[in-house]
Amino acid sequence: MAENEISGGSLANVVQAREVHQLTINAPAETAIPRYLRDPSRWPLAREWGALSAGVHKARPGEGGSRLPLYVPRDIDAPLRERIAQGDFVLVVGDSTSGKTRAAFEAVRKVFPGHRVLVPPIGSCLSQAPDTVEHSGLSSVVWLDDLEKYLVPGGLEPEVLADFIQTGTPVVATMRLKAYETYTDEHDSGTGSQVLRVAEIFDLHRLWSDAELSRAADCGDSRILDAFAHHALFGVAEYLAAGPALLQEWQRAHSIHGHARGAALVAAAVDLARTGLRAPWSRALLAELHERYLAAAGGAVLRPESLDAAFDWASRIRFGVTSLLLPAHDDARGEWWGPFDYLVDQTDSKIPSEIWQAALVHANEETDLLAISKNAFDTAPQIAERSLRPLAANGRRTSAFNLGFLLNRQGREAEARQWWTAAADAGLGRAALRLALLDARVGAPAESHKWCTRAISYGPADISEQAAKLLDALHDE
Repeated sequence: MAENEISGGSLANVVQAREVHQLTINAPAETAIPRYLRDPSRWPLAREWGALSAGVHKARPGEGGSRLPLYVPRDIDAPLRERIAQGDFVLVVGDSTSGKTRAAFEAVRKVFPGHRVLVPPIGSCLSQAPDTVEHSGLSSVVWLDDLEKYLVPGGLEPEVLADFIQTGTPVVATMRLKAYETYTDEHDSGTGSQVLRVAEIFDLHRLWSDAELSRAADCGDSRILDAFAHHALFGVAEYLAAGPALLQEWQRAHSIHGHARGAALVAAAVDLARTGLRAPWSRALLAELHERYLAAAGGAVLRPESLDAAFDWASRIRFGVTSLLLPAHDDARGEWWGPFDYLVDQTDSKIPSEIWQAALVHANEETDLLAISKNAFDTAPQIAERSLRPLAANGRRTSAFNLGFLLNRQGREAEARQWWTAAADAGLGRAALRLALLDARVGAPAESHKWCTRAISYGPADISEQAAKLLDALHDE
């Protein structure tokens, strides 16, 4: 093979032969483009985009059967819209049914009415999305409702977010408060926490301010006026979404004259969600796990209904809004279910060990193991360790760091050092800093100096700064 001159140029890698009996030409393989990125002109225009499509909770039906009440301006609207207009990565954080998705939705439509809205499907790869937006020539905004579902390998990783920012593509996201808190623990140095550090955070409170309540009272929508009448206990948005009513019905259903089996099914689904295992789950799994809750509530004494009746009760639509259990889909393997997320946010009881075990057994992907490890870290450390070990062993440096943190907290310092070393050798600055601090404490300045130097070179900036201070202190001794 050699380069060959031709008229007007040259050809490289030309094969010359006296005879060619068979020739196969393989075209370079092209990376498959995800379906959602193939035609940006089909992405919805913000001014024509539907709130329910954006993820806004349904409300109690109004006059004419409307599912969407009038929007009552929130106190964060002006600064939120200003930040979105600047093209920042903006994240609205709040409890389930606090109104965060509606506030962000209205902001996007107000600020960028002519932009196309890119809504990546859950679980899709985002690596090609920035280039697609840039090459389309269309003004676009990225919408990530329930951001935690995108903080997974192949999702909104720091490099993808940096590409969006570099191309001037605004990214607007929402996140439930409990999910946000799992990514901002002191021990978390994963890609999710790195992404959140870049975000402009806007907190939206469940209970409305006096100014917001005043605007609600003047809006003229009967549903909002009804919600306003209950604001002493509940937020207006959560009342509109029927959250408190469904929670109370579930809590009352454990009685002998209630729906004890249905309540137990809901309890199993709620606690599975709280472990971090992603919904939906099979009918068979909920049927298996709910027996533990039914027995704890009283078992046969409660005269529980049949399993079919229990599923029928739990999935019945209330107030024309939602149900306690949400059907996902039916397939050859049967029915699949998930819980109403308001119930998940309002539950803080101890998760039974059987549910943690089931979550580990049914964690099919790395994403599930990561979520389980985060949710179990403080309350079920043995489960956290079991979920972190396979990830750390497969070279996930953040998981190795978190495993070291967990083991060190239990007094297993030698094991912690092993995993921190693995994470530091993979280039994680936070792990190198931990080793530097550990060696400084045990009187090994030369080793501490080595790890400080590596932590400074790895970064990020806050880690480099801490390592530099420790290095100065070592030199002063």
